[in-house]
Amino acid sequence: MKKIHQVLLLTLLSFWASSSVQARPSLEKLWLTQGLLVPESVFYYHDEKSTYLFVSQIDGDPSGVDGKGGIAKMTEGGELIASDWITGLNAPKGMAVFAGKLYVADINEIVVINIKKAKVEQKIPVAGAIFLNDVVVDSQGIVFVSDTRTNKIYRIQNEAVTTYLEKVESANGLKFMGNNLLVGAGTSLLLIDKDKNRLPLASGFAQAIDGIEIVGRGAVIVSCWPGLIYYVGIDGHMDLLLDTQQAKINAADIGYNPESQTVFVPNFAKNSVTAYRLKLN
Repeated sequence: MKKIHQVLLLTLLSFWASSSVQARPSLEKLWLTQGLLVPESVFYYHDEKSTYLFVSQIDGDPSGVDGKGGIAKMTEGGELIASDWITGLNAPKGMAVFAGKLYVADINEIVVINIKKAKVEQKIPVAGAIFLNDVVVDSQGIVFVSDTRTNKIYRIQNEAVTTYLEKVESANGLKFMGNNLLVGAGTSLLLIDKDKNRLPLASGFAQAIDGIEIVGRGAVIVSCWPGLIYYVGIDGHMDLLLDTQQAKINAADIGYNPESQTVFVPNFAKNSVTAYRLKLN
């Protein structure tokens, strides 16, 4: 197992080596938008014409099947375009996009939304799921979704749902880095290769991981939902960029625009989203 971990680490170093940076990062606040309904996740989306932010809104019990949840649509500058862009969901959380479709984790099903039509096209039930949390789609359109309560990651291909991984502690944030899957597992950040080998990239986060975003090819940004944001280097070194726990401002499933280096942070206890510029000083 140790040899496998060494091979994985060498692969990872090779992937990032060309642009790995050594810097002292920080966050600069840009804007704050209030008036949302328990925002849990922000997804930065761009097409040929425009850029948008999609914000999942729980608006009720985080684990309740109550039809109160939905998706809001915002500009990248923080203007609320439509708080009711999609309605009738339950407690939506993580989101991902593939081929013009927005995939949303919603308690025990994946909701598929046609972005151009602003319409729910399909709901894919995940049998046995209790608390689906984050979702990611690979380059082939295969969907992966985490269940924080059952410690599982599911795989969905052509509507067929299978269990991809089990015993992933408090599985939450998901992100692909090349062909490898990054997973927020409690207070550890794991890398899962194509053979399902697990490599701890960083551990010892002060709270449970929620969102993960890749910053260039030299680091990742990680949020912990009680109100922490970390910059994590390839060597596992962690820099704490933000701590808003005492103010009870959460930092749930973050979004990121790599062009402007902007981090979008949903503050579900405050019904707001805050944007920060990532600065590498």
